[in-house]
Amino acid sequence: MTVRPPEPILHLDMDAFYAAVEALDDPSLAGRPLLVGGAGGRGVVASASYEARAFGVSSAMPMAKARRLCPDAVVRSPRFDRYRQVSAALLDLLRDVTPLVEPLSLDEAFLDVGGSRRLLGEPPEIAAHLRARIHAELGLPASVGVAPNLHLAKLCSQRAKPDGIRHLRREEVSGFLSPLPVRALWGVGEATAERLARFGLRTVADVAAADAGLLRRVVGPAAAGHLAELAAGEDPRTVTPYEPAKSISAEETFAADVDEPEVLRREVLRLAEDVARRLRAEQVATRTVTLKLRYDTFQTVTRSRTLDTPADDGAVLHREATAALAALRLQRARVRLVGVGASNLVPAGAARQLDLLGDDRWSRLERAADAAGARFGAGTVTRVALLEDAPTSGDAAPTSDAWRRVDPGDEPPRP
Repeated sequence: MTVRPPEPILHLDMDAFYAAVEALDDPSLAGRPLLVGGAGGRGVVASASYEARAFGVSSAMPMAKARRLCPDAVVRSPRFDRYRQVSAALLDLLRDVTPLVEPLSLDEAFLDVGGSRRLLGEPPEIAAHLRARIHAELGLPASVGVAPNLHLAKLCSQRAKPDGIRHLRREEVSGFLSPLPVRALWGVGEATAERLARFGLRTVADVAAADAGLLRRVVGPAAAGHLAELAAGEDPRTVTPYEPAKSISAEETFAADVDEPEVLRREVLRLAEDVARRLRAEQVATRTVTLKLRYDTFQTVTRSRTLDTPADDGAVLHREATAALAALRLQRARVRLVGVGASNLVPAGAARQLDLLGDDRWSRLERAADAAGARFGAGTVTRVALLEDAPTSGDAAPTSDAWRRVDPGDEPPRP
């Protein structure tokens, strides 16, 4: 019987993933400051190369500010279909090492390699093996944290960047955690950190030494126990290989506020097509379609419509989202952002069985378009209404919680 190693958890995080993929596909970008994101007035940085980060640029920064900090940077619009393709190849590679792989986003995942010791060696050796394969087969850099549990492994991967390994031995946990700021603890966002600081709790060591009653008064009984565990280096979570998608959505932030109904309807059509294509790729269908609008005042509204029969085709999603849009009676209201989402997901096969008597010609046409796109590139087949309509800002960002473990208070993922 193989003894489980004391540090069996890996957290693998690709380095500046979107930017690295762009440089992989265009070698002239290698070694140059590179920004991936929307180039419009409201564009944001989705990913920045380490050459750009040296100028103070970071993910989620307004693109205008990033370009002021790094005027010589090359800017590329995101290509999410390409990033998903590379991510799928990465997951296949990780699953060659262990079936216990939990993807968190396109560019990071947890692995439990406790059962791989006999075949592949100790966890640090497995981490080195993975990084070598990713570099050789995908041409990309990756950083890996090796630790006793998930929380510690993720902290280690952040400190291994760029392109390194950080192995935290069990006996080193206390010394590693103690000097870190409280924001390092999973679930501690800015507001919680400020509350803790008012009571003199600024580091992990402060939290670990705090009276349990004090913690309960500051953050509540449930969060107090959680923080005490993490400050002591404990994390009861396990690697979950697969969690079914809960929702899939896409949204667009316009370069300038939009008040033309036809522009909004066309954008809703494009987003509905994108969400439907991703539903089919995930082999799921939706029971609930949601329209999201953000006005120029930053007020955000959502309207949801429930379907009689689950669907995964763009025509249905577009019909429901457009109906929700019409019901708002905007009357030239100025819109900053529009989004379309799908939730209450079910397996696509079950959805099709519920609609056996329906006309499936449109569904078959959309699947044929999917096949053409897979072979010849995204957008090979599209609707006539979208032929003259390119994304307004280049900021369209697909989102899905199919692969993301949501940690309350986490910073946004940094590609």
